[in-house]
Amino acid sequence: MTKGILGKKVGMTQVFTESGELVPVTVVEVTPNIVLQVKTVENDGYTAVQLGFDDKREVLSNKPEQGHVAKANTTPKRFISEIRDAQLGDDVKVGDEIKVDLFAAGEAVDVTGTTKGHGYQGNIHKDGQQRGPMAHGSRYHRRPGSLGSIINRVFKGKKLPGRMGNNTRTMQSLKIVRVDTDNNVLLIKGNVPGANKSFVTIKNSVKANTKKNLSKQKNKQ
Repeated sequence: MTKGILGKKVGMTQVFTESGELVPVTVVEVTPNIVLQVKTVENDGYTAVQLGFDDKREVLSNKPEQGHVAKANTTPKRFISEIRDAQLGDDVKVGDEIKVDLFAAGEAVDVTGTTKGHGYQGNIHKDGQQRGPMAHGSRYHRRPGSLGSIINRVFKGKKLPGRMGNNTRTMQSLKIVRVDTDNNVLLIKGNVPGANKSFVTIKNSVKANTKKNLSKQKNKQ
């Protein structure tokens, strides 16, 4: 089962651990998430909990949005996402709050966010390709090179100029250094995807859970 919560990346700082080690951390603001919908196998074909984060004005939302959040007796949200196979406590209902104390210091989590967008970039900056000779007459300074051996066709996956960044990425097995329930803040060791003020999804680590399950199976044997 999966537990998760939605938050907003604030920035990076550094803290000292109890052992005196200086650790770089990412500050994630996690104000209480509202359960907007509980999906079941009978009704939807799969189990999930839909969470809403960060209030927005009603004038910025349409009528379907307003009607959807009205069932949870809350305001429209800027960031809505589902946690598949969620385990967020006993008898989670629409309108319940999921708070930052869902996680504890020392837990491993996977953080998903949208990377910074860099717009349209060339193949050298975007993919790290090497430039050609810069001598006069070479006519091959920053070109992408051969496009393949077949005429009128470019092979799939060919690295060419295009949009750079603005992709969904997940950083796995990051450690939670501190949980601040008073200020609704998580301090996560290392960096997480996205720019400051961007939304992120925090779930318990897939790899860490797999290792625990394997170790339990070995102990039973």
